[in-house]
Amino acid sequence: EEWLSDRARYMVDGLTRRRLDKPWLRRDGKLVAATWAEAFDAVAKINPGSSVAVIAGDLVDCETMFAAKKLAGALGSTLLEGRQTGLAYDTSNIAAVNFNSTLAGIEDADAVLIVGSMIRDEAPLLNTRLRKAVKKGGRVFIVGPQWDPTYPATFIGDDVGVLGNLPEAVIEAFGNAERPAIIVGGAGLAKGGLEAGLAFAEQFNLVREGWNGFNVIHMAASRMGGLMLGYAQPGGLADLVAAKPKMVISLGADEVDFTKFAGSMIVHIGHHGDKAAHAADVILPAAAFSEKDGTYVNTEGRVQYAEKAVFAPGDAREDWTILRAMADALGVSVGFDSFEQLRAAMVAEVPALGVEGLADYGALPSALLGATAEGVIAGYPIKDRYLTNAIARSSPTLQRCSAELLHGESFAEAAE
Repeated sequence: EEWLSDRARYMVDGLTRRRLDKPWLRRDGKLVAATWAEAFDAVAKINPGSSVAVIAGDLVDCETMFAAKKLAGALGSTLLEGRQTGLAYDTSNIAAVNFNSTLAGIEDADAVLIVGSMIRDEAPLLNTRLRKAVKKGGRVFIVGPQWDPTYPATFIGDDVGVLGNLPEAVIEAFGNAERPAIIVGGAGLAKGGLEAGLAFAEQFNLVREGWNGFNVIHMAASRMGGLMLGYAQPGGLADLVAAKPKMVISLGADEVDFTKFAGSMIVHIGHHGDKAAHAADVILPAAAFSEKDGTYVNTEGRVQYAEKAVFAPGDAREDWTILRAMADALGVSVGFDSFEQLRAAMVAEVPALGVEGLADYGALPSALLGATAEGVIAGYPIKDRYLTNAIARSSPTLQRCSAELLHGESFAEAAE
């Protein structure tokens, strides 16, 4: 049962539209086309020293993130972040931020508590697995605003504080369950749901022989790989904002509010003319996922390798080559001159990235004594289920889905 969601399948036409195919520089407040030499000269003139930060977007491969990490490190900076919306949960133990039950395994759960996730929009294929679990007799409880899961589920309130005062029905279901599970989503993480979820896992023994029922759901293809590579600050994106870096390198970071970096020079390495490109001072056109080799880690911690299918358009280059050239422009050494050298260095630092398949992240940490969560979940991160990334927003098909199915616009069909 391996297939794409409709959104992922039909956004393919976005790969050929609104592409960045040449460098751009901001001059007198306007973006103008430039050569690669002019672009790298502009980067060199920034001369940031160690005052540099890197923000990884949602679609970035591990090699690109590692290359940017090496560049930042050579300049003397460790300001790396990938959680673009400001989340700041603890990432010191990767097992505690992984979907440990696995996507296939969750359909065997007989009691599931979802905290702060509209899974139908955020992870539609996971939602189909939960539907199968319910058909087998499993029970699902949800903390957060109501939504239609497509299967029977019980909503137990909007306030994550309910985890400290569970309804009797939840206590009974999890007390009797053989394969109990919790799923913490982005809206739950924003309210302290991670620590409270770990306490819940201990309370109901969610980790037992042959079963690990503790799960965090991520919506970004780059998230798990980024966390493994250190793209997380204790205070999240706020730490980068507070540092007031001279230069911010955006790796396709199209969900960031760059007005918070008003005094920084924004260098955007990306493949679509989306939000970050409009905020950038320097645009360096890069390759989409289909135009380069790369390593990705999905939400269940599965290391996966993608292979280049086509070439990037125009003068766009593969991301790692751009970062390697930036190192030359800034007068530092990053220790690699080829993709093979880059990947070898990455695997040497994070060996798990060198083995395809489910990685071993070790045991869950113990919950903090007295860990609680509080606050009302007012809404979920995804506001438009069809337009969730730069490629989708460039897709005529998904633009029409959004306009017609979400916003009620009507389209006249051509006569047959």
